[in-house]
Amino acid sequence: MNISLEHPEMLLLIIPVTIAGFYLLRKTKTKIVEWRMLVAFLLILALAAPFTTVTQTVNEDNPSLVLIQDKTSSMGLFSNETGNDLYKALAADTSTTLVQLTGDKTNLGDAVTQYSGTGNQIVLITDGNNNSGKSLVDALGFAKETNTSVYLVEPELKTNDLSVEIHGDKSVIVDNPNEFDIVVRQASNQSVSYSYEAYVDGELSQSGDVTQNSTQYTISPNLRHTFSTLGAHNISVKITPSGEDLSSINNKFYKSVYVIPKPKLTLVTGEPNSPLAQILNKLYNTSVFTTYPGASALNSSKTLALDNQFADNLTETQVKEIRKYVTNGGGLVVVGGERAYNYGNYLNSSFEKILPVISRPSEYKGGRNLVLILDVSPSTTAHKTQGDILGNAIYILQNENLKDANAEIIAFGSKGYDVSGGFVFLGLAQNQATLKDKIEKLAPDEESKTSLDAGLNISKEMLTGKEGELDAIIISDGAIEDSYKPSLQAAKELQKLGVNLYFIHIRSVAPSQIDKSRNYYAEMFMKELGLEKNYFHINMSERANIVFKSTDKSQEEENEEEKETEENATSDYSLYVYSPNSFITKDVNLTSNITGYNDVTPKAGAERLVITTSNGKPVLTTWRFGLGRVAAFTTDNGQGDGSRWATNVYNGSSARLISSMINWAIANPRAEEGTVVDSPDTWLGTPSNLTLTMYDEGIPQLKLDGNALDLALTGKNTYETNVNPNSIGIHDISGYPLAVNYPLEYRDVGLNEDIEPLVLSTGGKIYNEKDARALLLKDARQNSVKQSDEQVSLKVYVLLTALVLYLGEILARRIREMRKLKNTQG
Repeated sequence: MNISLEHPEMLLLIIPVTIAGFYLLRKTKTKIVEWRMLVAFLLILALAAPFTTVTQTVNEDNPSLVLIQDKTSSMGLFSNETGNDLYKALAADTSTTLVQLTGDKTNLGDAVTQYSGTGNQIVLITDGNNNSGKSLVDALGFAKETNTSVYLVEPELKTNDLSVEIHGDKSVIVDNPNEFDIVVRQASNQSVSYSYEAYVDGELSQSGDVTQNSTQYTISPNLRHTFSTLGAHNISVKITPSGEDLSSINNKFYKSVYVIPKPKLTLVTGEPNSPLAQILNKLYNTSVFTTYPGASALNSSKTLALDNQFADNLTETQVKEIRKYVTNGGGLVVVGGERAYNYGNYLNSSFEKILPVISRPSEYKGGRNLVLILDVSPSTTAHKTQGDILGNAIYILQNENLKDANAEIIAFGSKGYDVSGGFVFLGLAQNQATLKDKIEKLAPDEESKTSLDAGLNISKEMLTGKEGELDAIIISDGAIEDSYKPSLQAAKELQKLGVNLYFIHIRSVAPSQIDKSRNYYAEMFMKELGLEKNYFHINMSERANIVFKSTDKSQEEENEEEKETEENATSDYSLYVYSPNSFITKDVNLTSNITGYNDVTPKAGAERLVITTSNGKPVLTTWRFGLGRVAAFTTDNGQGDGSRWATNVYNGSSARLISSMINWAIANPRAEEGTVVDSPDTWLGTPSNLTLTMYDEGIPQLKLDGNALDLALTGKNTYETNVNPNSIGIHDISGYPLAVNYPLEYRDVGLNEDIEPLVLSTGGKIYNEKDARALLLKDARQNSVKQSDEQVSLKVYVLLTALVLYLGEILARRIREMRKLKNTQG
């Protein structure tokens, strides 16, 4: 039993009591002082209010439920009776409150937040598409924090519906090529056919017939257009389904485009005709200098590009100017070569402090340590997945790119244990054969428990202190709910060690027969770790295709690599997008090689975007510096004073990396002069936030379709207002375009499966209508059995002890006195 004190500071009173007690002991030398000191100590302890925490189990046979029924417009695709029938069934047996959401907006997150933490359990009958108010991710996270179980009842889809949307930039640069994605969604995942027509400024630009077999599809090729005139333009697309389609309101989409002059760019280079310079001159209003032109040249420039420049070419004053320019919001792109970075005296210079990299070779630790964590719990026998778990493990060990790896096999059921006896080098055929034999002999655990955390904890012990590439692969049937929380904590500890974690989840039955509660625990596990891309859900007899990059490197090869780096050898290095979701790389199809690079190391806080595949050397690294953005492109300009390291990068689809890198550094391409309006396209019924920036003196005046707008001053020379046109189409804000499309409620059609792991994380479950009637109340009763920690005060017991001691001392003293008196009288 753990005992705590509510007022521990009261224990300080022991000091004066102790001093007084010892003083009296020296004076009187009687035991009564010791008794009284002990009583005083107990009284002080009572003042400190000791308590212990007792865990109590609370069980509700009739839990309170809040049934939130989504009856907004998007629910017209589903059965209308699901919510009503379920409410009647639940209300007959337990306290149930019905909440209905209606209209053209779904505030599902607000409703979940409102009823979380109130002692209720929440039942959602919805398609899961939340489009207004608090996000559903945050709302279900709050429900989890407040121990509110949330159940999801997925209604039955009755009819199909299609919607279309255009993705792309609103502000585009004149005479530059642009690409726009046409995205089509459908409520079901059946095969549907439709035709489409895309218009630019009212003229047909692209059309075709499409057959779609998924819930979301991006039409290929995407819409490409170069705008040759400044100002307002518009794009529209219309789809015409050939089959079932509930509503036509979401079959047409408008996008407004505002074409601006080419942003100003300053390029400092010794090779004004390089492939880099040619791209920059074509896409931007580029001023080219052979030496740094000074701060005055940067006043109207959006970005400064330094191409293959010695650090010694910049004086300390000029470095301070560049630092100030970037800190105040300017962009900086530093391109490598034989006079830059490790060849240009950047190391430990004042200029290097601005950059996201350090100009010394990045450390290569080499090798790979791989742990396979295999599920041998009884459920793998019941689900008939044991053979596939072991088969996938053997398949992974045979991967050609693991020939230099050290592998460890760990099995888990009720406990975790080491199968391989430590790490085994896979470069020897006999070692692979030995591991295969050990894996094939694994048998299911006899105890009915799946303790994934036990396997993960052993993995942590084995990987702690290891260098190189660290990988751990869980292969399981996904039935990990009993050990979910400790397993999640163990996995997070592995992540802190730098371990790449994968989960191969073997589906044991047909998708229609899957118990979703079990099916989604594995996926939820990886999502909570932020590793959705490392989650593989495969059928029995299938093999997961985890891609391992080769790290095979002998000492001789390492020495040769160092030599090649020093001599700038012309070997080919394939490029790999390391961070595919960044602004720069998300739409880049990088297919080129380079023959050289500057060897640098990313700083803490920098983002490595592009690397070489053979040795992981950074080629493009970025970070924010003050209000500005800095990109370190550590290969050359494509000409390289004859060395030509990166010529291929500036050709074909790879060239988009260069424009994307510059656009990222520029951030806001619009000139900071005159009057600048910004108002994003919106949906009918959803206001668009309009911002007006006045760079010139004057009174701000804007009109929406000829009607004056009221503007509020919100900052220096900055005005804002909300605009909310009441009709679909392209609207005019004093020459600036604004597109208003169908209500957002009609964009996302069908079931949103992304919320299912979030629902399960609250302790709830997912049902269809039939299963909800049979199982939901039973599960709610089980979830109402909760343990609560309550404080139990121990003060009264301390006081009683003090009283007993005090009375006992008095009684003992009186007995002694009476005996002494009796002896005297006798």
